[in-house]
Amino acid sequence: MRLRQITLAGALLGLFCIPAHAEARDLGRDTLPANDGWAAAGAGTTGGSAADADHVFTVTDRAGLVRALDGGSATPKIIKIAGTVDANTDDDGDHLDCSDYTTGGYSLKKYLAAYDPRTWGSAKPSGEQEVARQASAKKQAERVELLVGSNTTIVGLKGAVLKGASLQVKNADNVIVRNLDLRDAYDCFPVWQPNTGGLGDWKTAYDTLWLSGATHVWVDHVTLSDKGHPDAAEPTHFARNFLRHDGLLDITNGSDLITVSWSRFAGHDKAMLIGNGDTAIGDRGKLRVTLHHNEFESVVQRAPRVRFGQVHLYNNRYVVPEDAHDYRYSIGVSTESAIHAENNAFHTPGHVEAADLVKSWNGTALHQRGTLFNGYPVDLLAIHNAYNSGSERDLTADVGWTPTLHTKIDSAATADREVARGAGAGRLL
Repeated sequence: MRLRQITLAGALLGLFCIPAHAEARDLGRDTLPANDGWAAAGAGTTGGSAADADHVFTVTDRAGLVRALDGGSATPKIIKIAGTVDANTDDDGDHLDCSDYTTGGYSLKKYLAAYDPRTWGSAKPSGEQEVARQASAKKQAERVELLVGSNTTIVGLKGAVLKGASLQVKNADNVIVRNLDLRDAYDCFPVWQPNTGGLGDWKTAYDTLWLSGATHVWVDHVTLSDKGHPDAAEPTHFARNFLRHDGLLDITNGSDLITVSWSRFAGHDKAMLIGNGDTAIGDRGKLRVTLHHNEFESVVQRAPRVRFGQVHLYNNRYVVPEDAHDYRYSIGVSTESAIHAENNAFHTPGHVEAADLVKSWNGTALHQRGTLFNGYPVDLLAIHNAYNSGSERDLTADVGWTPTLHTKIDSAATADREVARGAGAGRLL
C-alpha cells in the first residue's frame, strides 16, 4: 500500500514539474502590452516579433551584432545577445583601447597644454591638436556607434552585457530593447568647450542608448551604467570634471511615443535628457514619454530633464547614497515641459532635502501627487515654489493634459518595494 502511494505521488509530481530541458521563455516574440504608456499609442510597439526564422540571431561578439543589425535596416529582426559583447574590438575580436584609436599626433597632454584657458582663452579649440582629436574620435565612433533600424527587437539572454557601445535608434520606428545590461559608453577623446556653463566644461560624445527621431520604442528591464570606468574615478582638468560618458538614455530630435519601464539607471552624472534645447525645431507636440517602475540610483541629475514633452513619470524609485555630495536634482522642468509625476519614492541622505529634488529652467508647470520622501508624503510643487532660488518662476499644477495610457498605478510605497526587487536586466529570465 505504501509503495503504491509513493508511486502515485511521484506520478502526480511529474505532472506539475517543468522538465529541466524545457525551453526558456522567448522574450524576442514579446510585444508591448496594451495601454502600457505612450509607446502603446496607435498601432503599438511590436519590434521584430514578426521576424522570420532567417532573421532571428544569437550573437556573442561585436562582429555578429553588426551583421545582425544589418546597417540599421527595417527588416523585421530579433537579436539575442549572449554573454558579454565588447564594442571596442577589431574585426578579429581583439580588444581595442584608446591608444588604438589615437591618430594625427593627438595626446591628452598636448591637448591640455594647447587649450589651457589661461593661455588659450575662451575661443573654441582649433588647430593641430583639435584636428587630431577629431580624427581620433572618428575612428572610435566607427567602432562603438551601432545603428538600430525599424522593426527590431534586441534582448539579452541570461547575464548578457553590451559594453562600450553607443546603441543608437535614429529615425527608426517600432523598436524594443529588453533585459540587457548596457554599460560604459566610454569616450576616449572628450572635447573642451570653454564657454559652456560660464566656466567651460568637457563634452563627451556617446549616450549609452540614444533615441533620435525615433518613434514607438519600448525600453524594458534594461540596466544602464558606467560600470567599468566610473566618471567619479576620472581626474579634473581646467578645474572641471573630465567626464568620459554622456547620457545613459537620451530621447531627442523629435522622438515620440516612448515607454521606459522596469529599468535601472545607476552610477552616473546626467542620466536622461528628453528634448534637445530650448529652441529645438520639431519637438513641440512630440517627445511623449512614459517612465514607470524605474530605479535611479546614484544619479547626479537629469532623472529626467524634460523640454517640450508630455512625460508621465510614475511609480519610480530614486536612491541618493550617503556619499553623494555632488547630487544636483532629479526632476528637471525645462522649456514647455509638461511632466505628470505621481506616486514616486525618493530616498536621500540628510544633506539632500525635498527642495533639492526639482529644478526648473524656464519651466512653467509640474503636476505631482503621491510623492514619498524618505517615507513621508510631500508636495514637491509646493516645496519647490516655497524654496526656489528666486531666479526660478513659481510652477503651476496645470500641465495641460491627463495621462490615459498607463498600467495600474500603485502607491509610492508599494512601487518602491517592487522596483527594488524587480527593476533592471536579468529579472525576466
